[in-house]
Amino acid sequence: MADLFDVAAGALERRTGLGSLEARGTLRIALKAGGVAARGLSEPQLRAVLEKLMPHELEVRGLRDAEAICAAVIEDAQSEWADVASRRASDPDEIFRRMLDD
Repeated sequence: MADLFDVAAGALERRTGLGSLEARGTLRIALKAGGVAARGLSEPQLRAVLEKLMPHELEVRGLRDAEAICAAVIEDAQSEWADVASRRASDPDEIFRRMLDD
């Protein structure tokens, strides 16, 4: 099942026309610059990276309107992540994992 990194990378790919590897790599570079790991990425962390660091990374790659692209990626990722999270909440494996964590 997709995690927030996958959702954001997919949105970045769709909004920029970057290839999958380039979109994922660019996102990883921005996350690393912010001291954030891709695994366990939270929504507030993603938002901060997309707002503060990603515009520069996109401009370096020759993309215009980087801030607008990032705002659109945030919107796309939030919408798609809400869908993923709701499916995940009712997934039997996830239910048992939460029970074991408690």
